[in-house]
Amino acid sequence: MDNENQRRFESVYSKKVRAGKRRTYFFDVRRTKGDDYYLTLTESTKRFNGDGYERHKIFLYKEDFNRFLSSLEEVVTHVKTELMPDYDYDEYTRRHEEYEARRAAGEFDNPEGSENSTSSESTTEAPATETTEVAETTEVTETPEAAEETPKVESEDDMSW
Repeated sequence: MDNENQRRFESVYSKKVRAGKRRTYFFDVRRTKGDDYYLTLTESTKRFNGDGYERHKIFLYKEDFNRFLSSLEEVVTHVKTELMPDYDYDEYTRRHEEYEARRAAGEFDNPEGSENSTSSESTTEAPATETTEVAETTEVTETPEAAEETPKVESEDDMSW
């Protein structure tokens, strides 16, 4: 029975979306006992006191996929076209790409092992699942004028939008 439960709760496919330093979203495809599939959407937020993670889950079943996706697209389109049409929605994608390039070049390595070390962040997060890709999303509170010029990423701490 242990192997069956382990197989059942094991992800068949996973996608991880980092949203700043404290919040991560996981999209996991899981298998049912009857060899059907469903999605779990998990928001994982690092607690302020550093004592673990708070997680919230949504289970999404195949019969709801189309309506869920359609409604999500409708709501996002409404925000982008009606509520914030002048906002640069690619700003944080550019910042993340710049950060990843600088991280790959070793600009954030810190031999003293301070809190800003890239390796300390990657080992402290306890992911809910294995992941296949990483993307960035975020909330923004800037004016459209401030969003016109993408700020430079000077350190890993600048990625905490």
